[in-house]
Amino acid sequence: MTYCVAIKVNEGLVFAADTRTSAGVDDVRTYNKLHVFEFAGERVFTVLSAGNLATTQAVLAHLKRDLDDPAAAVSLRNVRHMFDAAEYVGAVSVKAQRDTAAHMQLGNTVDLRTTLILGGQIQGEEPALYLIYPEGNCISSSPETPYLQIGESKYGKPILDRVIRPSLPLEDAARCALVSLDSTMKSNISVGPPIDLAMLPRDALRITHTLRLDLDTPLLAQLREAWGQALMSAFRSLPRFDWEMSDAQGSLLRDEADD
Repeated sequence: MTYCVAIKVNEGLVFAADTRTSAGVDDVRTYNKLHVFEFAGERVFTVLSAGNLATTQAVLAHLKRDLDDPAAAVSLRNVRHMFDAAEYVGAVSVKAQRDTAAHMQLGNTVDLRTTLILGGQIQGEEPALYLIYPEGNCISSSPETPYLQIGESKYGKPILDRVIRPSLPLEDAARCALVSLDSTMKSNISVGPPIDLAMLPRDALRITHTLRLDLDTPLLAQLREAWGQALMSAFRSLPRFDWEMSDAQGSLLRDEADD
C-alpha cells in the first residue's frame, strides 16, 4: 500500500509521499513515489503515484520518452494548460494499464490500476492539483478541499481537515503533510519511511526544497515527539464529566475535613 498527499495553499504547493511498497515480516521494500519534471523558469510538474508498480513505471517511462522525442505531439514540455497536462497523463495511464494487461495471461487477478496526483504550475497560470483516476478522468483541488490524497488516506485525513486552509503558510502546510504521513505510519504498517517531501512556492516555477526523512532523521524524530506530546496534553485538558467534578469536589472536602 502507499500514502501520498498534495496540498494547495495561497503560497504554493506541498507534496509528500511514503516509499514503502511491501511490508512482510522479513520483506520490506521501498520505491520512490514522488517524481518531478522541471523546466526551470517555465513550468514544473510533480507526479505522486499509488497502485500497481509496473503500471506506474510504464507511465513514467512514457512521459520521459515523450519529453525526449522532439516529434511528440503532446508532452509535459508543450501542453498549454495544467488541465491539458492532467488529461495527457490520464491518457498515458490508461494506455499503460491496457498494454500491461495485454501481455498478461487471461484470468490473471493482478490489479493493474494506478491512481496519480499531478501538481505544478505553468508560467502565466495558477498552481494546480489534479487527482487522476485509473480510468483517466480527473478532478482538481478546490478552496473547499485544498488537498488531495491517494492510497491509505483515512488515517492522515483528520489533521488535514482541521488544519489546512488556503491562507496557511507553505511551511505550515508542509508540517501538516508530515504529521499526516506520521499518523498514517502509526496506524498502518503498509505505509512506511523514508518520507519524501517537496515544496513548490507560487510562481517559483521550480521545486525549491526537497527532503527525504527517515525515522531517525532529527527533524522527523522531533516532529513525531512534539506531536505526540501535544496530543497527550490536549487530551488531558479535555472537559471533565459532571460526575468527575462532583467526585473531585467530594475528595477535596474530605481532605479538608481530615486536616
